[in-house]
Amino acid sequence: MRHISITSQIGIGMLGGALLGLAFGPKIAGVQLLGNIFLRLIQMAVVLLIFGAVIEALGSLKSDQLGRLGGKTAMWFLITTLIAAILGLAIGYAVNPGSGIKLASVSTSTTVAKAGTSFSQTILDFFPTNIFDALAKGNVIQVIIFAILFGIVLNRANSDGKFNLVLSFVKQMNQLTVKLVMLVMKLAPIGIAALMAWVTATSGIKVILPLLKFLTAFGFGSVIFLVVLFGFISWYAKVPLKGLVRGFSRIILVAFTTTSSAISLPIEMADAENRLGVEKSISQLVLPLGMALNSNGLAMYLSLSCLTLTQLYGMSVSPMSMVKIVLLSVIACLGTVVVPGGGLVALTIVVPTLGLPLQSIAILAGIDWFSGMFRTVLNVVGDTTTAIVVAADESLLNREPYKIHDDKMAPKHNL
Repeated sequence: MRHISITSQIGIGMLGGALLGLAFGPKIAGVQLLGNIFLRLIQMAVVLLIFGAVIEALGSLKSDQLGRLGGKTAMWFLITTLIAAILGLAIGYAVNPGSGIKLASVSTSTTVAKAGTSFSQTILDFFPTNIFDALAKGNVIQVIIFAILFGIVLNRANSDGKFNLVLSFVKQMNQLTVKLVMLVMKLAPIGIAALMAWVTATSGIKVILPLLKFLTAFGFGSVIFLVVLFGFISWYAKVPLKGLVRGFSRIILVAFTTTSSAISLPIEMADAENRLGVEKSISQLVLPLGMALNSNGLAMYLSLSCLTLTQLYGMSVSPMSMVKIVLLSVIACLGTVVVPGGGLVALTIVVPTLGLPLQSIAILAGIDWFSGMFRTVLNVVGDTTTAIVVAADESLLNREPYKIHDDKMAPKHNL
């Protein structure tokens, strides 16, 4: 198994667990315990993972970068991620991937968010009164708000290197936390197999159909997002659409086939500079920061996943619930570290916060590799288009590469 990728192992685990559940029925439902242990092991580190990643990303920037360029970058990250999350919700309502099937683990009276909660109270609850209480309760939104403020303060206070030890400590803690999450993810095939066995043992084969509908909806939403984004960037940056798409061709291919933003980053940076005309100083700031803080694909995936699960469990979704789903999908992308199975890690952040059963993650886990194809493409395209926009705003965008009609004339780069 060491020679098989973790995503392939998870797929095998899901298939094996589903077959066991169908073969033995309720008699095997007790294996759910193994799956619940796996989910708890992920949960125990995820808040610390996000807390440290956001502080490190902001604290590592140069002071001048944190100002003008950092502000522009953050604004475009937020806009594209918000649009992706809203689009995911809209596609979910249009396709209804979870409709027609009712899983019985949640009361029909349960709602994703209390309908009586006012908008002002929802916004107020984003801000912590006690960071240790927020950490202890796993309130991810409050933890991220504190981490953003702490990262900004650390960045400004460390202009003369006085707090390098603090920044170094945060970086080392992040490295250890990532190693811990990756260690736990080695148990994913067993944990997912156990959860899937429980799901099919209690619900039967009817749970497979929503997965196909979910992937269709996600793929459709991804295409819409890319078409709109490319059209906007062509207009905003004043570059030909054909040259823009040609410049992104290799980035999209690598992202789709590897399903890894980290692996795609070197190609992304090379093509941003040489095939898309982005100044090196811009690409070196925006693209690595985007890998840590900007995830258009993940935002769409999370909002679509949450709506699909609410449909599967027959849970009502109020207008305030829709707002909460979108905001949580956006905020959960902040500091999401690129690790194998990162989509599952992100789901453990959002799903419990919305009142959905944590075990429901198993339903989407088996197709995580296929979902990862679309997620990664949207993530890297979102990062690179942000770099193009920022470069255009700063008059640091070279438009000559877009005019090259013969690909053989384009600069060659060794991967």
